Amino acid sequence: MKKLLLLCATTGLMAASPALAQDASMAASQNGDMVSTNGTTFRGFRVEGNFGGDRFQSQGVHNDKFGYGATIGFDGQIGDRIVVGPEASLWRASEWTENCTGGVAGGSVCHKSFGELGIGVRAGVLVTPQMLVFGKGGYVSNEQRKRFDAPAGQSSYYNHVNSDGYQVGGGVEFSMADRFQGPLSGLYVNAQYVYSNYNDHTSRQRVMGGIGIRFK
Repeated sequence: MKKLLLLCATTGLMAASPALAQDASMAASQNGDMVSTNGTTFRGFRVEGNFGGDRFQSQGVHNDKFGYGATIGFDGQIGDRIVVGPEASLWRASEWTENCTGGVAGGSVCHKSFGELGIGVRAGVLVTPQMLVFGKGGYVSNEQRKRFDAPAGQSSYYNHVNSDGYQVGGGVEFSMADRFQGPLSGLYVNAQYVYSNYNDHTSRQRVMGGIGIRFK
């Protein structure tokens, strides 16, 4: 998984590097902010907050909760329409999330999910200079706890692990540069779906919104 992590980050940086060479083609907009020659502001470092629905699945059941997190990334442009770059994310469900089922011979088995860390690459196409449709993928690690509360005569156990896996998703993002000036010209909003699959046969789905700012 460490090799996959390094590969994702390296791929994103390599894909973004041609975009960095396009800085000479940047032109000033009417409010003095820098935009690319096709009129888009989808380039540079970005920071965003995320929030939405979280579903943790394990043992054939699921638990739905409200979740929240944050994402940092870099967007570079290739040509006039392609946007690509690396990103890292943090996510957690409110008050964590836990699935409990009955044991085969009694007792109960509870699987609890804590925070999720992810790193990967996002790539998209500019439908308009203010609208990006994107897909994403990469590596994730989820802190988990599995507990068996045994009935009388049996032994209980408690395991606390970090479960690695992969993540895929996609969404749409809108630039607010045409509505704000100055520092707020980098403001953007998005909506996305993300699926995470962990190597202990558990998974997570989330439908979330985001609001962030891009530093040009």
